[in-house]
Amino acid sequence: MMFFRYVVCFFTILSALATNSTVLAQAKPSNSKTKVKPLVTTVYLVRHAEKDTTGHPTDPPLSGVGQVRAVALRQTLLRRQPVALFTTDTKRTRATLAPLAEALKLEPQVYDPRRGRDLTDRITKDYAGKTVVIVGHSNNVLSLIDDFGATPPVEEIADNEYEYLFTVRLVEGLMPTVEVRGYGAERKPDPKGKAAVSTMK
Repeated sequence: MMFFRYVVCFFTILSALATNSTVLAQAKPSNSKTKVKPLVTTVYLVRHAEKDTTGHPTDPPLSGVGQVRAVALRQTLLRRQPVALFTTDTKRTRATLAPLAEALKLEPQVYDPRRGRDLTDRITKDYAGKTVVIVGHSNNVLSLIDDFGATPPVEEIADNEYEYLFTVRLVEGLMPTVEVRGYGAERKPDPKGKAAVSTMK
């Protein structure tokens, strides 16, 4: 009889210990802290490459130098793996994107340079956390940077300046940032100085 009581007491103690262990395990806070990284949207903006102005057409194509710069753009941005390409509806902007578009198997999307805010709003909404490329003109690339909420790092793009590559980064909860670098061949000094700004250069 005494032995039976010891056995019952032993199993009662074991049961109580098991219950306490379960409660403690459930009450113990988890050490794993899951940090959600903010989405970073990267936008590369460039002016079209050098245009052929020999015939002064309304919609000039790229010059030979411009075609070389277009290839340089592909070499610079291909490894960034952009998921979308945007261009105005001109021969020189389309040709600037052509080598990169062919390498990525992407069809460039046409935007209206007069409606830059529509484009920036679309990219912010539809391409959050991704990388895109925009090719424009000397008179709309800087305004696009401004439409993204960043401060353009230069005041203007001169008629002979084609090598700027602007990188705008949009991070959730932070102010947009912009960096500028060169790509392709550097421009040669213009003995006449900066040309006057005109439309759709």
